[in-house]
Parts: sequence; C-alpha cells; structure tokens
Amino acid sequence: MSDSLNILYLSAEILPYAATGGLAQVAAALPRAIRRLGDDIRVILPRYGLINPEKLGLKRVLAHFPVPFENDVEWASLWRAPDPDLPIYFIEHQRFFGSRQGIYSFPDDGERFVFYSRASLEAARHLDWRPDVLHCNEWQTALIPNWLRTTYKDDPFFARTAVVYTIHNLGYQGIFGYRVLQIAGIEQHGFIAHPDIAPSLNQVVSMMGRGIIFADIITTVSPSYAREIQTPEFGEGLDPILRDRSERLFGILNGIDVEAWNPATDTALPARFSSDDLTGKQICKRDLQERMGLEIDADAIVIGLTSRITDQKGFDILTAVLEPMLRLLPVQFAIMGSGDQRYHHILDDLQQRYPRQLAYHAGYDESLARRIYAGSDIFLMPSRHEPGGLDQLKAMRYGAVPVVHATGGLKDTVADHKPPHTGTGFTFAPYDCMALYAAVVRAIEIHHHPDIWRDIQNEAMTRDYSVDAAARAYHRLYRRARSLKLTGRPES
Repeated sequence: MSDSLNILYLSAEILPYAATGGLAQVAAALPRAIRRLGDDIRVILPRYGLINPEKLGLKRVLAHFPVPFENDVEWASLWRAPDPDLPIYFIEHQRFFGSRQGIYSFPDDGERFVFYSRASLEAARHLDWRPDVLHCNEWQTALIPNWLRTTYKDDPFFARTAVVYTIHNLGYQGIFGYRVLQIAGIEQHGFIAHPDIAPSLNQVVSMMGRGIIFADIITTVSPSYAREIQTPEFGEGLDPILRDRSERLFGILNGIDVEAWNPATDTALPARFSSDDLTGKQICKRDLQERMGLEIDADAIVIGLTSRITDQKGFDILTAVLEPMLRLLPVQFAIMGSGDQRYHHILDDLQQRYPRQLAYHAGYDESLARRIYAGSDIFLMPSRHEPGGLDQLKAMRYGAVPVVHATGGLKDTVADHKPPHTGTGFTFAPYDCMALYAAVVRAIEIHHHPDIWRDIQNEAMTRDYSVDAAARAYHRLYRRARSLKLTGRPES
C-alpha cells in the first residue's frame, strides 16, 4: 500500500513466547490485526532464558551488533521466529536475559530493560529497516521517547520517527534511582521535576513518567481509564503530567481475537455453541461442574472467575460476602487464579466447608479458563480498578453474563441491564461489598426469567469487541503521531 508505514512494536511480553498477563495477549493479537491493514509492523522482545531457540525454531539474523550502554558498549544478537504472518524478533544478551528463566522481579530490572530498549533501536539500524513509528508499551520501553528527544535527536536514521506510548497499567511505573539515568546515558538531563506531583516522585526516575512526557501520542487501554488516570484517585501521582498532555492522550479499548476465542469452533470445549444455538452451553456447564467437583445441578447458577487473587481484582470486597452468597443464594463458584496468600487461605477454607458449591484452582490453565467461560452462567469481575480488561470480553463471547464494578474498561464494555434496555451484563458502584452482593442478586433474579436472560446473552455474544476495532484506531493514531513529529500538527 502506498501509505503503508513501518511500525516497530516493543513489548516485554508476547504470547506464546513470554507472558504474565494481558500485555502478552494484546501484543500477540494487535500487531497481527494492524498488519492486516497494510502497515509493515514488526515486534521485538527480549529472548529470556525460557525461550529456547532450537525448540521454537528461531533463526539468528544478526550474530553480533554493538549497543551503547553506560558510556561503553555491550554486544547483542538478534533472533527471528518462524512466523509467516508477523515478524517477531528477540534481543539476546546472556547476562541480562538468557541466563534467567523469569521475566521480571530481578534486582537489575532497570539495567535489563534499558539495554533491551536501546538494543531494539540499534537492531532496527543494523537491519537497515527504518521505523516510521515506534510503538512502546509499559515502563520497560518508556525511555525510548526520552532518547528520541535527546540521545537520538540528531541521528538521521530516527529523524522522522514518531513515538506512540501505551500505558496498560499506571500502577507499574518502573521506579528507579539516579543510577538508571547513568546507565541510559541521559544523566546530564537529571530528574524531571513537576511542581504539582508529589516531592517523592520528583526525586526518583519514573520511566513511565518520561514516556508520558516525551511521546508524540499517549494511549491507554480504554476511554474511561484515560479519563480516570487524570484524577488524583487513579493517577498514581502522575495525574498532573497526564492532564498537561491530555490533548495527546487517547483511550482505545483492547479487543480480542474473535477467531481464537469462538465458542462455535473452540476445540477445548466438550461441546460447541453459538448465540443462535446455546444447547452446547448446558453441556459445558455440566462438564465444568464435573471437572471442578461441584454438585451436578442444572438449576444452580455457576459464577465463574479467572483472575489474579489480589485486592486490586476485588477480592477484598468479594471475600467479605462470599460465605453469605454460598449460604443464602442458589450459586456455585468456579474460581481460578493465583496471588495473595491470605486469599488463597480463605478460598481453600471455603472450598473445604462448601465442597459442592465452591471450587478453587490455584494457578492458570488456558484450557480450564475456556471451560469456565463456556460453563458459567455469570462471570464476575469486581476489580477495584481495571484499565482495560480482556476476561469480560471473552466471557461475553462465551455467553457468560458479566457482573462487574463500573470502572475503566469494564465500564466501557459492560452495559448495565436496566429495563427496557437489554444491556450486556450487570454493573455496580460504589466499590463496596454490599453493592457487589446486590449486583449478584439482581443478576440471579433476572436469570429466573429465561427470555430476558437469553436476550442479554445474545446482546453480549454479538457485540463487536474484536481486536480489529482497536487496530483501526491505532492505524489512524500512527498517522497522527507521524504528522505531529514532522509538522507539529495532527494529520487533517
């Protein structure tokens, strides 16, 4: 295409190679959808020790190239995956990545991801593939916008390169001391102080803060979250900076790969179904009850939940009312996830006391997750805050009606059932245990009216929350960022 752009997409995670959460899912789906629109988009991430080149069929494309690092030079290699639909590259550095099996939580994470980011830029140069736009994600790549305004300011290779910076979760900013500036080669610029942020943030390096300040365009994963993070309640101390850049801040809903998440073709399910024929969903419900040791009862309302088991995901308010729900409501719970030990203990205890009503699987298993979406009547997401959320989109696709806290991406994707409007689920606010309990009771009452419930399911299953919609939005924003870079004005 004549207007095709070269896009370098930088993410510390991507399925199926390295994943801890939603970022990996987005990085796997969004670039493929953007590529279908005609842009030459390529992905680059570190080659962690858990990524085995021989097993995965990776090919080395750059044997040895120099990377400026802490007033010296480190050497990296570049590998490429055998993916016919999307070029995926891996930065190799034995000390920072290859010798370790994990992804994060190392004492030198600042150094590691500074190196990955700098090496990604240098890899593009050595491939002689000039990016029109760098799409950076999360704190791990947030110094790249800073470098393009300083270190690479007069570099002709990147002179016309714009930066789009995406915030997936403002709670993880990449906070480090002055040493990381030395490693990055930008210590002469010092800390970036802002008169309206907390003094503590003015005396540290918030990598995410620098990404926000220097990017041509900033995005986050839902329109509501884009508004929320400009407030002190959700801004994690960076809300003054985000308000300053509000004209360049956009909220774009994450989407899912609707071919990969399709109950009509999902081979992980014991039976397939669609919005036109839900017969198979009853088979999936019975299968889920059997698999998780719940009582086989077609009339019980199965509430599914796949989540990190943390306060942020709403387990503080859920556990406050979980036992009363089990005692007083005709429900069963199928819960999967891992997280805080105190909630593990609570769930284990309730599972022992209500073994036919509550089943808890510690950890994550995608096949089981698919069965929970397919076998549940209700899908629960009581998150305190949720920037975008993908689980509610998958649940709706599989006919599990969501009950969610009205925040962030949950607010944007789940339309509350308020007669005469059908809606796609049930929302609650404020964030407290009784509001959550009332929303679940409201959903149960409507479940007793099969015709209304069927309409809600149909509405939820047929809403377009595909990744293609997000790709089209980014396709436009890349051109806006490019125009801002070249002219200082958005494309008309």
